[in-house]
Amino acid sequence: MSFATPPKPYLAVPIQDCGEPLAPINLEGVKLIHPHPYQKLGTDYQGRSPYMLRTGVLKRLDQARLTLADIEPTWQILVFDAYRPIAIQQFMVEYTFAEIVARDGLQGQSLTPEQRENIYQQVYQIWAIPSDNPLTPPPHSTGAALDITLLDQSGEPVDMGGEIDELSPRSHPNYYQTAQPESDVEKEQFQLYQQRRELLNIIMESAGFLRHPGEWWHFSQGDQLWAWQYNQQHPDRQKIAYYGRVE
Repeated sequence: MSFATPPKPYLAVPIQDCGEPLAPINLEGVKLIHPHPYQKLGTDYQGRSPYMLRTGVLKRLDQARLTLADIEPTWQILVFDAYRPIAIQQFMVEYTFAEIVARDGLQGQSLTPEQRENIYQQVYQIWAIPSDNPLTPPPHSTGAALDITLLDQSGEPVDMGGEIDELSPRSHPNYYQTAQPESDVEKEQFQLYQQRRELLNIIMESAGFLRHPGEWWHFSQGDQLWAWQYNQQHPDRQKIAYYGRVE
């Protein structure tokens, strides 16, 4: 872990956990990936399922599913990831660090402190710091955050113009609003990507979720990031987080 990486501002939001338990995601119109993408990489969930959410969050996901059915009756929600213990967060941080080292043709054992810091800066654009401090839990460890996309009428993932967990500018929710197309065909494709991302955001916001500022696929409700975003939007109605880390 890089201790020079500045803390994210949402981690200062107080937490008063409401005590809701985790419950499995088992909703009509909501699909899961089997095997789970991180389990295919060798992660060990110690017998727990990654496809769990707090009960209140699960109800809101069902509301989002109903909104999608009103707009696109033949489409469904695909859950990529939900509950993520700290150990899995640590695994994915280390995995992504190693990916960047290999991508850039570096040698892990001979990295300078500056190189390590630069790589961690890239890693933490996507991954939260795997803190074991209960005051600063990674969002997914709370059971209140999930990574999702959409399935079309054929049950195939909708092309959103980027992959979940992709370490690139395309991950920003509004990337295609400002990206410069090189042709009319590409312009139409960029507009379609943006429309699909907005559809995802609309159905989730309708149920009380808020989207991660830098990730088109990440939504949460009731955790620190959600409370911080809500407070930015409503300075006169400050909230605290009511979902902390699930042990």
